[in-house]
Amino acid sequence: MSFTFHRIPVGICNSFLLRGERTILVDAGAWGGTSAFVREMKNLGVDPKSIDLILLTHGHWDHITCLSDIREMTGAKVAIHGRDQFMVETGEPPFPAGTTPYGRMMAASAKALLHPHLPKIKVDMVLDDNGMSLAEYGIPGKVVYTPGHSMGHSSILLDSGDAIVGDMAMNDWYLRLTPGLPVLADDINLVVQSWKKILPMGIKRVYPAHGMDFPAEVMEQEISKFGS
Repeated sequence: MSFTFHRIPVGICNSFLLRGERTILVDAGAWGGTSAFVREMKNLGVDPKSIDLILLTHGHWDHITCLSDIREMTGAKVAIHGRDQFMVETGEPPFPAGTTPYGRMMAASAKALLHPHLPKIKVDMVLDDNGMSLAEYGIPGKVVYTPGHSMGHSSILLDSGDAIVGDMAMNDWYLRLTPGLPVLADDINLVVQSWKKILPMGIKRVYPAHGMDFPAEVMEQEISKFGS
């Protein structure tokens, strides 16, 4: 069985294309990202209609703003954990709290200025705390429930040791200068617990939604220092 995955910048948020026997798109991008999605599909030689599932790590605005356009292009089903389902179906996702002084400043500004009213989209697959295997898609990996950034956050752990972690980690200049824990989260202590849950699962490399990938050892060091 052949399997490939690709990082696809969609606005300020990375999406990831997982291609096995069937194709999954992880996350659906931020404002202005639809044209980037179309361009990257052309660059990869992938027909958007070959995408069977849009798997959302969570429901914050920067992960679902292009969801309506991409779902229309692909005809794909939409999956998200039940605790974040309301964000997609109301089209009015809340903004998470800040976990650092900078994050708190960002959260306060965003809550004052950012009031997304996105298309209301019916979720097709509601995930629970048990996650799901991706074997039926011919993709060697699984979805694992990793709450903390949002209460319905999930991550995708591939058998290769690559982990697509949404906003469980951040690595972009406007969020933090070095890779590490998120500066925004509903419950940072729960984020740390989620990392303690998945780090022993053979993770070698971390792929965040914001910024480039980095070694899992970075998160091991972050977790060991947390609270010290």
